[in-house]
Amino acid sequence: MQEIIKAIEESAIKIKYLIETGDTGKSESENSTGDTQLKLDIESDEIIEDIFKKIPSIKAIVSEEQEAIVNLHENGKYLIAYDPLDGSSLVDVNLSVGSIFGIYENEFNAKNIVASVYVVFGPRVEMVVTTTDVKMYRLLNGEFKFIQNIKLNEKGKLNAPGSTQNCWAPFHKQLIDDIFNDGYRLRYSGGMVPDLHQILLKGGGLFSYPGTSDRPKGKLRQLFEVFPFALAYEKAGGQAVDGFKRVLEVQTSHIHDTTPCFFGSNTEIKRVLEVYSKNV
Repeated sequence: MQEIIKAIEESAIKIKYLIETGDTGKSESENSTGDTQLKLDIESDEIIEDIFKKIPSIKAIVSEEQEAIVNLHENGKYLIAYDPLDGSSLVDVNLSVGSIFGIYENEFNAKNIVASVYVVFGPRVEMVVTTTDVKMYRLLNGEFKFIQNIKLNEKGKLNAPGSTQNCWAPFHKQLIDDIFNDGYRLRYSGGMVPDLHQILLKGGGLFSYPGTSDRPKGKLRQLFEVFPFALAYEKAGGQAVDGFKRVLEVQTSHIHDTTPCFFGSNTEIKRVLEVYSKNV
């Protein structure tokens, strides 16, 4: 595991340089879910794959930017699903973006996730590693240095409501309105990594990306985005649910499956579960 984390650190330093110097334009291709790939997406993906290929403990990888699983080392122990540059469309307006890694054993599904890592590329580069607890590191003078453990409070103050609002169910809109009416503050950049990172560091709140009329199963990918952050939120003392149950109990039938998801501290997640149980 330490070998993998070191590999992610190496990739983060290279991706940081790519973000600072690379072309933010669109490529000629789409990824498996129909999104037009930016050149940064493709180049970040190549950086990570090239580094992971050198790690004997990695059996196979799958990227959000690729269609299929890539087998690396037959005797490897770990499977890694990753989003090489989440929120890449925000780079050209200089907002924070990130990389997300879910580390699995045996097969790619929620019950087999054993660790997760995400990296935030903002004014500072920070890496959050989740194993039995949640630790944050910061890139200082070319090395990642431990900064703090992360724990959520029982209740937070931030509300980050995602997805297309005119496609929300009326009860979901009412839930979000009620949360704001209770004094929560809007914090939403359109980048999953910085928004979830902010809630973790500020002690709590709610990030939501529900099923909608245009995307009943949500937009965020299980293996690359949702499960890694679900592990982090649970280990930090919070919760991650799909509206009805733990996200880490959601079944995966295809590597690019999506799911509705809500991440937060316990008070906010309890509220989500109560509303959804009455309305769906």
